[in-house]
Amino acid sequence: MHSEHLADEEPLGPSPDTTTSLRANSVAKLTEKEITTRPLTKADYDHIVRVIDKWWGGPTSALAHPVYFYELGDHAMVAECSGRLVGFLFGFIAPVKNIGYVHLVGIDPEFRRQHVGTLLYQSFERKCADANCAAMKAVTTLANDGSMRFHQALGWTSEEVTDYAGPGRARVVFSKRLGN
Repeated sequence: MHSEHLADEEPLGPSPDTTTSLRANSVAKLTEKEITTRPLTKADYDHIVRVIDKWWGGPTSALAHPVYFYELGDHAMVAECSGRLVGFLFGFIAPVKNIGYVHLVGIDPEFRRQHVGTLLYQSFERKCADANCAAMKAVTTLANDGSMRFHQALGWTSEEVTDYAGPGRARVVFSKRLGN
């Protein structure tokens, strides 16, 4: 962040004993610091809703509905670097179809292109595999080229679905089979 540090931008959440990490020597673009993932906490959620509009460059906070913490937050996670929250993934497992669903991902602009999103997706995929999910799913708009490139690079397939979000509202639906 810039000089506008919030008072509660100190390390958030539990100690990293339940984390997944990625070290600089394993990814060329990563800084010298370690990036870890861990479960989402209430303090993390509160921080995310304060910064998401800035991270996304416009009004987006409505997509970070509290249901993704209180009711569906068991599989949501954050990424940290030296105790600083640098990314998040709101995801959940849909019980009826046993599919891991990625709802919303955000990366601190200062940490983009440093594989934070990849680490979050890999961590969520492990959670889904541990829960015996057969597949994972994510959805985006037709104009979101960055999301399309990102998912394709991670081995997801995509399909444009007409009227997915209602009449005249096509979406790109990503999916990835898991090896269960």
